Amino acid sequence: MIGTVYKIHSDFYYVMPHCNDGITVNAVECKLREVLKKQRNKPVTGDFVEFEIQGMEDFASGKEAQGAIVKILERKNFIPRPAVANLDLMIVVSSIFEPDLDFVQLNRYLTFLKYYNIEALLCFNKDDLADAEKLNEIKDRISKIYKPLGYKIVFTSAIKKDGLPSLKRYIKGKTIALTGQSGVGKSSLLNALNPEFNLKTKTVSDRLKRGTHTTRHCELLEFSDFRIIDTPGFSRLVFDFILPKNLGNYFDEIKTLKEGCKFRDCLHLIDISEDCNIIKNLDKIDISRYESYIEFLEEAKLYKTKVTYEGTKLETSSKMNNNKEFVKISTKKRACSRKKLRQNTKNLILEHHTAQDTENYDD
Repeated sequence: MIGTVYKIHSDFYYVMPHCNDGITVNAVECKLREVLKKQRNKPVTGDFVEFEIQGMEDFASGKEAQGAIVKILERKNFIPRPAVANLDLMIVVSSIFEPDLDFVQLNRYLTFLKYYNIEALLCFNKDDLADAEKLNEIKDRISKIYKPLGYKIVFTSAIKKDGLPSLKRYIKGKTIALTGQSGVGKSSLLNALNPEFNLKTKTVSDRLKRGTHTTRHCELLEFSDFRIIDTPGFSRLVFDFILPKNLGNYFDEIKTLKEGCKFRDCLHLIDISEDCNIIKNLDKIDISRYESYIEFLEEAKLYKTKVTYEGTKLETSSKMNNNKEFVKISTKKRACSRKKLRQNTKNLILEHHTAQDTENYDD
């Protein structure tokens, strides 16, 4: 059967079967087949998988059943942190107040999603905490920065339920996930969309001025006309996987202007790139976006230093032969495989006999 992984707990995978004709079925608690474990190829929330059911009669009668995942189907997309797959849309949730809006952190999420080629919807929550004048000022700046870049924007209040109709319209019929700093109101938004979920929420710390994690694992939640993968907030997202020369490709305004740079390897820095087309047109880029680029660039430089001296090649856990996938023996096990042990034994015997023959010859 084919189904979707909607929750993972320890080494158990809870799979919702794909059934036609609107038939309602129970989820199946699954383990991984040994071949997938050896390949170190584990499913993530949102994965489409093939699985077998143990006790089909119980499953058909609506009772709880157990099964085993035998194959992970091809993914439309994948994010490693948090580990989710097959998204149609990612909602980047930011709060206008408590905690205050952090443009650099917002740009960090957007650059991350650009890298993985996932569409983003910008949701600015807690607009009920701002007075009208301050709110309009913030809205104008947000629109000025992100609308020209093609982002869709919605302002919401989980408390007053403002903006929820617009949010539902954007996500109708899609599989989505929410991301954003802890404390911005992701769980509160989900509760406002459907109070029956009753997800745990916490207030923002008065001392630290930031929230705490309330979502501890990824879980796919079913709504009437869309699906949400509830994820923990990003505790630390660093661009330790992008080379400096490629970072500008994930800022649309920089990508558009960088073709006019004098040098092909230009990093668009004010102090060294006097003939850079981006520096000449810096007034066309919002200062928070350029500041974000500079901050991320420093992280990318550290990554370049690392790969220069250590390289990036990783040994795969499987190989293809005659269009079939086979699991490779791990490096540790390969070092003392039976075949090698037998060969070493033969070599020792040959060396022993050779030494004896030499001694007999000398005598």
